[in-house]
Amino acid sequence: MYYTCIVLVHYDICLQGLGVAFTLKLSNSSGVPYYRQIVNHVIYGVANGMLKPGERLPTVRQLAVDLQVNLNTIAKAYGELELRGIVNTQQGTGTFVSETAVELDPDEKKKGIERLCARFLDEIAGLGVSTSEALSTLQRIEKERINPKKGS
Repeated sequence: MYYTCIVLVHYDICLQGLGVAFTLKLSNSSGVPYYRQIVNHVIYGVANGMLKPGERLPTVRQLAVDLQVNLNTIAKAYGELELRGIVNTQQGTGTFVSETAVELDPDEKKKGIERLCARFLDEIAGLGVSTSEALSTLQRIEKERINPKKGS
């Protein structure tokens, strides 16, 4: 018997005085290796402004404990992010978001969107939800993220 496990870690990161939530979520049922999921989450966070240049990431050890994965998994993810120029690691100080902008390869971006959309359509079909209902929900959620309600 196999069990699906999703590990969710919520980081409240202070960005220039504003409390911003950055969530790392790992799933063993996605078929994507954990290190790749971490890389993708960080790239997404940087590309969408949730992680700003100069922002300090959790240490390898802390993130491994929080996500309940091997240290080498986090080290591999951080290593790939550094090779791509997305983060800089300073020995003894930490790992920081690079000052350079992150731009995805257009083909990689297109393939990623197509994979995500196909998976999304499969999931909503399994719930018996129409595409139009899912799209209106998605638009509502996007508006709420852009214009969050006061006090929430």
